[in-house]
Amino acid sequence: MPAATAKKHAAEPGVLATNRKARRNYHILERCEAGLVLIGTEVKSIRGGRTSLDESYVRIHEGEAFVSGMHIPVYEQGNRHNHAPTRERKLLLHRRELDRLHGMVSQKGCTLVPLKLYLKRGRIKMEVGVAKGKHLGDKREDLKRRTADREAERAIQAHRGRG
Repeated sequence: MPAATAKKHAAEPGVLATNRKARRNYHILERCEAGLVLIGTEVKSIRGGRTSLDESYVRIHEGEAFVSGMHIPVYEQGNRHNHAPTRERKLLLHRRELDRLHGMVSQKGCTLVPLKLYLKRGRIKMEVGVAKGKHLGDKREDLKRRTADREAERAIQAHRGRG
């Protein structure tokens, strides 16, 4: 049952979890792909589809990137060597990418936000975005634009249905 709910929210095939709050609260300036250092029970639990990226963030510490606050539930069929649900996990990035991201984050108002977890050739990857916070007016403007787009799409569908 949990896997079915995860697939309902994922629009793309292979997407395991998305951070919907990130697109609402931030302007995404740039995106990059990163690998994750995971243990076996974490991989099985992520593939189960109940992972949450909502309160997570990425930080760079001593030349390495870590994702904090990502909740991966305990694997039910695991044993006593099961993982801690909210432990900090290391991201795998090339040195050049890490330096570029660190330079962008050092600017005022920018942060690194995990956007989605997905499968790529059997490996779990994370899409990380350089983000800048939105103001309340920006959020309202986005909502108005999405509503107008949705209504226009409905009008087009209704017109095609009659013709």
